[in-house]
Amino acid sequence: MLAAAPGGRTMGDPSQPGKRPRHKPTAGAGKPITAGLKSNTGQIPALGSLSDLPTGPVPLWALFYPRRGPEARMAGQAVFALLLLLLAGTILPSWSTVVNSCSSAAERLCDFVCDCSDCSDENRCGYLQGSAVLGTPFTCDFEEGDCGWQDVSTSTYKWVRGRASLAAWDMGPHSDHTVGTDLGWFMVTVSPPAKTTAMAWLRSPVMREAAATCEIRAWYHLSGSGEGAHGGHGWVSGNWAQGGDHGGQWGGTGPPAPMAGTEPPARQDGSLPSCSPLHALHRELAGPGGPGSGPQRGQGSVSPHGYPGVPTAEGHVLGLPTGLNQTEQPVLRLAMAYRDEVVGLWQSPGRGGEGWHQLVAYPGRIPGQFQLIFSLTQPPACGAQLALDDIIFRNCGLQEPGQQVCGAEERNCSRGSCLAQHRFCDNTDDCGDGSDEDPAQCENFLHCSFEDNLCSWKAEDGQTKWERNTSLSLGTGYSVPSRDHSKNNRAGFFLHVSTTSATGANGTAQLSSPSFQATNSCSLVLYCHLHGSATSSLSISYVTDSTTKHLVRERMGDLGSSWVRERVDFSVNKSFKVLIEGVARGAGSVAIDDLILSPGCMEKPAQGVSPSDEPSTTLPSQTRAAPCAAEEVACDSGDCISAELACDFAETCADGSDEKRCGAITFEAGAGGWHDVSVGRLRWGVQKATEAASAVLIGAFLALQAGEGQVMAAAKARTPLLGPSGPACAMEMSYRIHHSPQGFLAVSIADHTTSTTHLAWHTQGHAGTAEGRVRVLLGERTRPFQVELLGLVDLQDSGSAAIDNVTFVQCHPDAVPSEAAELSCNFERGMCGWYQDHSSDFKWVHGTGQGQGSDHTTGSGYFLAADPSAPWSRGQRAQLVTYRQQPAAAPRCLSFWYRLAGPQIGTLNLKLRLEGAEETVLWTQRGTQGSVWHRGQATLPATGQRQYRVAFEALRDGFLGDVALDDLALTAGPCGAELSCSFEVDACGLAAGEARSWLRQSNGTGTTAGPAADHTTGAATGHYMVVSTGRSSLPAGRVAALTSQPYQPSAPTQCLAFWYQLSAGTPGSLDVFVEQSGVKRKVMSVSTMEGDAWHRGHVTVQPDGDWQVTFEAVGAGGDRGYIALDDLHVLDGACPEPASCDFERDMCGWSSPSDPRLHSFAWGWKSGVPLVKYPGPKQDHTLGTRDGHYVHFDTSVLGSGGTTARLESQHLPAAADSCLRFWYHMDIPEHLSCGELRVRLHSAAGQRTVWSVAGHRSRGWRGGVVPVQSHIEFQIIFEITTQRWPMEGTVALDDIVYSSGQGCHSSPEVPVEEKSSSSFVAQVVLGLLLAIIILALVAVGSWYWLKRRGPASRTPAESDAPQGFDNITFRDDKVIISPEPKEGNEV
Repeated sequence: MLAAAPGGRTMGDPSQPGKRPRHKPTAGAGKPITAGLKSNTGQIPALGSLSDLPTGPVPLWALFYPRRGPEARMAGQAVFALLLLLLAGTILPSWSTVVNSCSSAAERLCDFVCDCSDCSDENRCGYLQGSAVLGTPFTCDFEEGDCGWQDVSTSTYKWVRGRASLAAWDMGPHSDHTVGTDLGWFMVTVSPPAKTTAMAWLRSPVMREAAATCEIRAWYHLSGSGEGAHGGHGWVSGNWAQGGDHGGQWGGTGPPAPMAGTEPPARQDGSLPSCSPLHALHRELAGPGGPGSGPQRGQGSVSPHGYPGVPTAEGHVLGLPTGLNQTEQPVLRLAMAYRDEVVGLWQSPGRGGEGWHQLVAYPGRIPGQFQLIFSLTQPPACGAQLALDDIIFRNCGLQEPGQQVCGAEERNCSRGSCLAQHRFCDNTDDCGDGSDEDPAQCENFLHCSFEDNLCSWKAEDGQTKWERNTSLSLGTGYSVPSRDHSKNNRAGFFLHVSTTSATGANGTAQLSSPSFQATNSCSLVLYCHLHGSATSSLSISYVTDSTTKHLVRERMGDLGSSWVRERVDFSVNKSFKVLIEGVARGAGSVAIDDLILSPGCMEKPAQGVSPSDEPSTTLPSQTRAAPCAAEEVACDSGDCISAELACDFAETCADGSDEKRCGAITFEAGAGGWHDVSVGRLRWGVQKATEAASAVLIGAFLALQAGEGQVMAAAKARTPLLGPSGPACAMEMSYRIHHSPQGFLAVSIADHTTSTTHLAWHTQGHAGTAEGRVRVLLGERTRPFQVELLGLVDLQDSGSAAIDNVTFVQCHPDAVPSEAAELSCNFERGMCGWYQDHSSDFKWVHGTGQGQGSDHTTGSGYFLAADPSAPWSRGQRAQLVTYRQQPAAAPRCLSFWYRLAGPQIGTLNLKLRLEGAEETVLWTQRGTQGSVWHRGQATLPATGQRQYRVAFEALRDGFLGDVALDDLALTAGPCGAELSCSFEVDACGLAAGEARSWLRQSNGTGTTAGPAADHTTGAATGHYMVVSTGRSSLPAGRVAALTSQPYQPSAPTQCLAFWYQLSAGTPGSLDVFVEQSGVKRKVMSVSTMEGDAWHRGHVTVQPDGDWQVTFEAVGAGGDRGYIALDDLHVLDGACPEPASCDFERDMCGWSSPSDPRLHSFAWGWKSGVPLVKYPGPKQDHTLGTRDGHYVHFDTSVLGSGGTTARLESQHLPAAADSCLRFWYHMDIPEHLSCGELRVRLHSAAGQRTVWSVAGHRSRGWRGGVVPVQSHIEFQIIFEITTQRWPMEGTVALDDIVYSSGQGCHSSPEVPVEEKSSSSFVAQVVLGLLLAIIILALVAVGSWYWLKRRGPASRTPAESDAPQGFDNITFRDDKVIISPEPKEGNEV
């Protein structure tokens, strides 16, 4: 008996020759999975969107979505059974009604169509009506809640909603995917590593009526601890944090098609690690329960479907996919619960790189109710964590009823919508009401679903053969289908072929049809599944009696884990057979289902002729001798070469044929290696123009054409596997696009080494035509990678897109441009001998400012900038690298100008990569240095006979700031004395008088007792210079000297500043000497110090020639002790007094603490030159010009809830009667003023506030005077803090003067505020208004509020004059405002 679809006819039933019987609907659970309908009203356009692209500078696909306002929330949500109630005829109880604003019927809730005017019937459906951030409808970005997703895990392995934590930068996600910072939200799994396999389940609310075009996209980030590690993880202040060795950055985009024939890293014993560090997924694995394996046992009982059973509250058992055995990797799965079936939609690959990856799933047409379930399976002791974000549902709603006027090639569905005629009777419910699959219309179509047998199709014998199989018997491997197409379940049959031989040889499986009569109206529809390999293929041909095979359609590559509709037409003037051939390579598999032949395909009648007399159609030999081995490819000459040498940009075959079909093509002789991997209604194909299509397209070219798929996605074509490539590698091509603004053409790079896909180039239609020739930089990449071409236009609206004349230039690994040796560069005319490393999405950008400041060369030219706040900057590092340099016989000096700006910026490193050796850091700088240019330098050592490279590396610590480089200069000879040294790289030329006296070390790796943390980084890993002063190391009176290199005078006076620390007890003394012209004089000496903090020392030098500084540690005979030095700086000009600064040259020791609990927000330093990215006053206070400098902070980065940003002074000695004077500038709208600027004193006794002012709109620079008293050593802290709501505005400080031992009025230099009488009147009026308001509040019962908001929160009165002083009185922790400020008032 031969199977048939509803309304179909059996194929060649021998019991009824020549008869076309009608077939009854197949019994089974639910309707078949379906696909393919025009977009419905209220959904995104039928064109699809740019979400097919990887993340770029702007989420391009957002252009296709109208932005929505705030969503109206549902009033409630029904509570369902734990997973499903396996009741006859229904998957969920009928009482699961959700309240909505327009009282829409329950069956119309969460059906992807807005029935209410505010779309409140589509909220908390696993999505909201839209994402305000992404601008996409039917999206859950988790910024406003969980969208109805619910954790239904049965163990301690749970899903929760959380954020990233900057305190755990190397532990899990650094940011969410939506906003790209640590302030965004996502769902994440949390639990300590289990001793057994654990699963975490996340279930959606009930959804309804998915259309055949439905597409689900989401982004996931998977990281895990190292093998056998037990690093725990948890939540800190609501933020994500974890312990152990974890991998993951926010990388670019979704993983590319997998490479065939590769394997994950193995242990020394040859086995696979149970949970690989950094890379928890390995794409090339077939996955748990690979092909041929049976169901695997997981937690709970095993259901009949092969999934572990999960008991519901009602006692039912529901099957979900198993995870892993004891040696597998973490696996993320997306499954769908539909009626009494649970079917897989998507599974994470065997190999995955760092960062966020995109998953795409196509559920197909789902009538009635269904739910989605994400499950993460964790091997024992793995500690895998997964973050999930930005779940988007596209084109999932059914077409709304209503009669439409159809085109010539269309017909009406019963609902009134139009559908292309060739989509009727294809076993897909495109109309949504089944009318396109009406049995009466489809009775003459020959359909084979393989449920019972092969119908009249014949699987040819051979080493590789098509076999009937089910997902249930194949297991849950990564590449095998998780369901059939006919029944949409794991028990349905399909034909399948996979690699079967132990050697990995890839044979061709052949499936042939009966002989058909000559025809011009025969068409074949089938559904194919190609997944798991970039080189698997499926071809459809026809063979005539001459044994000639005519190829009609070929699909190659990875099409994803879905059934893809394919349709071909046959016009043959003699009898023929259809031949379907499948080749599964590597870990991939190929499957087909639902072969449907149109009525024009008439079987050739026997007419009483015996088989021996009938002319036969002989198929091409399947077992012809292969000239090459499995891992080889054949040259056109017949020679064999390794497959790794094909398409490697170097001709290996004598005839060069190994490089002929690699994507470089004019398309006159075919596709040239490009293969279409589209799954939707657009595809790429070679097209020949009868006349010149345009100035750039002549003859044949690769163009967008109508595709046969179900969904509305961008068309995609790929090259073969390429590489390796050199740093200068680029692809050049001519292009033309004609479309509305929604159309686009793009090139991306699928890198199989990092399992990421990066957008390299794109252009959009602009309601017209765009054409030209473009050079797309591919860069240095290891093998294998593929170039992807993506396009989206509306062909029905005269849209078009095409490319031509593709060439690859300078792609050989040894190819370098002519300017490769030019390391000196001002970037005015390009990158010189430097290029961008493509290993991260955090990029260096060649530009003129982007709002963060001008260049260093001319003030209006070009420089390089790496901006971690840019939307595409999701990686952790950005690297700028030189081409391979020839060996250097002598040292050279590389000088450069750099900028490190912003409240969260990170580190800039200069590294040397010497051939055959590990890279070394030559220079480093960490943390914000202000929005000004600084000079850096490093000596490049002689390299002997070895080649080398130099690299600048920007490491981000957060998401707010930028790094810039300009004016690189390479000169002969070593660099001179370093004017700034943090000791992070080396001793900067400072030499110890005796071996092992002064040592450079960190607390984490040092052998000598020293500070717990350095001053530069505030961490145990930071470096400093230290000398042990215990009697065993440095006896009493003995001296340990540390001498600098000679400094050259650059100003009449210079300031030597440094940070030092002396241990408690008897550490000895630190003496500082300056030597010039042979004369050595002591300029500073210290022998005691309070606490264990770093203290700042400074010495003003008046040089009359080169001078040196010597630090001498003198032993005092104590049992133990140490003296340490860090952060040595030499500046022009005299040193300011401690804690005093006009900020013209530097920040004078003022700094922001590196405290992760404060998000490490740092104050900036800039001039009055306006910067879009860093707003502030247009004039400083010192000079009153735009060239003057000050410190500033943008309060908008703080957020709400008491977040602070601090500016701290150096440690100051106890003060009985001192005074702090400063000038501040605030520009914060009053309605956003929900925070304060405070002055606090911090000591071992604690902290107290001595001055504060609430945020307010700018009235110019204002003065502040604060008496300072402390009986012990202390620090002065300026602190900006928010309260319940965030502030929006800027605060700046300038001309800070700290007078030690002098009261605020003991000096005639104390400035006095002068206020006009109008100011006094204004104060009186304001006072009366304030009194009235207070009385009104008391009248309505707000006494408690008034008590809390006492005088400490009042704002000092201010004059209308542009400058003045706040006259305040110091009273412990309060600030009292004098009602009538007068000269001589006591403070």
